[in-house]
Amino acid sequence: MLRAPLLAAARSQRMRKLVEVVPATRSVVGRFVAGSKTPDAARVVRELADDGLRVTLDHLGEDTTDAEQAATTVRAYEELLTALAADGLAFGADVSVKLSAVGQFLPADGEKVALENARKICAAAEAVGATVTLDMEDHTTTDSTLGILKELRTEYPWVGAVLQAYLRRTEQDCRDLATEGSRVRLCKGAYAEPEEVAFQDKSEVDKSYVRCLKILMRGKGYPMVASHDPRMIAIAEKLAADAGRKADDHEFQMLYGIRPEEQRRIAGDGKTMRVYVPYGDEWYGYFMRRLAERPANLAFFLRGLATRG
Repeated sequence: MLRAPLLAAARSQRMRKLVEVVPATRSVVGRFVAGSKTPDAARVVRELADDGLRVTLDHLGEDTTDAEQAATTVRAYEELLTALAADGLAFGADVSVKLSAVGQFLPADGEKVALENARKICAAAEAVGATVTLDMEDHTTTDSTLGILKELRTEYPWVGAVLQAYLRRTEQDCRDLATEGSRVRLCKGAYAEPEEVAFQDKSEVDKSYVRCLKILMRGKGYPMVASHDPRMIAIAEKLAADAGRKADDHEFQMLYGIRPEEQRRIAGDGKTMRVYVPYGDEWYGYFMRRLAERPANLAFFLRGLATRG
């Protein structure tokens, strides 16, 4: 019942201002966001690496319509990758890039600018042994994002894609992307989408997720199972075993701050477990979508405000 209002609030500048002025907000947000600066992100990466966990890092921000801001985002990723390399943490790390944060929505040549900026991030990642995954946003960006992915893969075939199981189109997208060496992160989806393009009922989303998992696990690519749902994780493990997959040809992914004990358990079982670590000043939209995904997250936030406010 609260999902739609919370997702609407994620786009509201008025609500953002209200949330940001609550003194306790930052301490509670810290459960889900590594911090605002590069050293904060590097510190969390070190902590996770010590637990045998891999990482994908997201410099928070989206929907920019300013070319300089898009360039600033590119520089932030370059700075992050340089810092990780200096600390011996870059090899095997991944950075998750929202194309809308690097120019996709610019009024003039947005897709071209986003492609060139994404190329710069890919070059910086390749230089230190890291990878890049293009994050997926609402359904209006899907075709554009997959088109830019195709262009990037001509030079950087290891660039990862994200597909969202709640979109009705995603089964076909999985078939198209389940090719040799293709890295695909499958998530359920976190944006408010209309019924004509997305399943609305949780059970239908779950069924779609399983159908998509089957396609990816039976394909020739590298599936990345992004889920906190114990049932989906168990199904993914069974499908991987049935497909004869080994620990190094697929992975599990969870968000920073959510089910950390399960993250360590999966890694301890010898499987590849990657944690999605967001950082940066633009944390509001990300944080509100996390609250919308799970009632437990909202309860945690409200308890934090009650005890720390």
